[in-house]
Amino acid sequence: MSELDEAWALAMAEAENRARASGRADIGEYIALRNSNDRKRKFGADWIIKAFTEAAGEVNRTGASLQTSNADGHRFKVGSATMVGRLLTVTSGVRSISVEVGWPRTPNDGFVRGGGLACANIQHFGMKAASEHLRLEVDRKGLPHWQRHPHHGERSEFHEADVKHHMAVLLTDSRTPNSHR
Repeated sequence: MSELDEAWALAMAEAENRARASGRADIGEYIALRNSNDRKRKFGADWIIKAFTEAAGEVNRTGASLQTSNADGHRFKVGSATMVGRLLTVTSGVRSISVEVGWPRTPNDGFVRGGGLACANIQHFGMKAASEHLRLEVDRKGLPHWQRHPHHGERSEFHEADVKHHMAVLLTDSRTPNSHR
């Protein structure tokens, strides 16, 4: 956790305590919900970045030469909303995958449509059909999971096997026809 994240968590905990102490249980409950959602967002973002990073490492151990780069504070658009988070780029020669993950941080950034907590885009450079848009959602038990949101077709959960599929697409010779979902 970065110093900024730690400072934010401490400030939110203090705000929750002050709200409850002043008899504003409604504000205290809102802050508690926000803190819970922020933990789920961080967990979801960390999971997807770690899954792609580990998959790239596995592929490299079999002889590939993938390069990875990370950026924090990355901003990207999802509809009219601005997401703020992280960017992971995995490169193989001239081909690459970018994994953007984040959520709106201020009211001016907008909101995640459909009740989601965060968004992620997996974009294959030059292969738009292989790209995917994901939304972090919470199941009935309160557990976060990544859900695919295709422009057409049914939604489905996104798993580690899907990360490996994206790595396989990255490594597939661009002159060979691919079959994508």
